Amino acid sequence: MKKAIIRMPMIALASGMIMLATWQLHAETNRVQFPELEGLVHYTTVRRGEVTEHIMTTPEALEAVKKGEPIPAGTHFVLVDYREGKVHRYFVMQNGPGWGDDYEERRRTGDWQFQWFWADKSINLQENTTRCQSCHNSRSDENYLYTLDALKAFDGTVVE
Repeated sequence: MKKAIIRMPMIALASGMIMLATWQLHAETNRVQFPELEGLVHYTTVRRGEVTEHIMTTPEALEAVKKGEPIPAGTHFVLVDYREGKVHRYFVMQNGPGWGDDYEERRRTGDWQFQWFWADKSINLQENTTRCQSCHNSRSDENYLYTLDALKAFDGTVVE
């Protein structure tokens, strides 16, 4: 009888840990807000097989990068993921003062946070934002951006 009592909490603990691990594989709510797309500048296009990605940001971010200044707080970068000529989803990076403090040190990407949205602009909680942080962390010397060179090179014509 005592063994059964001891095993039940262990089973409950193991189940809870599995649920927590599974939860961590998906997106989490955070401070990222879907931006107004009008007014953003499409500065580069990336093609990956059948996927076309248009990447956009604010005119203020473009100006700051060109001047060698920090990207302003509140800036959005938006990757529009097209498949078969239609918007499939959006990936949004946004920064804000102190936003990095929302995460433990190993997950921080400066003050950038990331979120996936469906084509209807609702949050896509099936995506893994921890993975986004992990990849973008490798670009700390480029303001956590994979397209910093394209941003610097942008002269009004989309860089491909």
